[in-house]
Amino acid sequence: MTPNEETVTLWRPVGPDELELIRQSGMRAFPPRLPEQPIFYPVLSEEYAVKIARDWNVPASGSGFVTRFEVTRSFIDRYEAKEAGGRSHLEYWIPAEEMDALNAAIVGLIEVVRSFP
Repeated sequence: MTPNEETVTLWRPVGPDELELIRQSGMRAFPPRLPEQPIFYPVLSEEYAVKIARDWNVPASGSGFVTRFEVTRSFIDRYEAKEAGGRSHLEYWIPAEEMDALNAAIVGLIEVVRSFP
């Protein structure tokens, strides 16, 4: 990243297992996708991430978390935001094989900003 490069804030709803892997990275990287997960879906709003963490992650695994992170604009501008069920439900679809590039484009730490039992 160049000193004045612009960043974009994204959110990622995660369950406890994915959060543990993020913690093992020092809060600097998302884990590789599993074989049945060909796409990584960061979302463009905290509200949408909350909905997923609360309504999907909690029933599936007992808890859900919303992470927030900054990524370089030059990286994320390679992707088009996709609408997933409504205008307020926007997400990027990043192929699993591009996770290393995504992680390299993260600026700073991945933060947990919300948690649900």
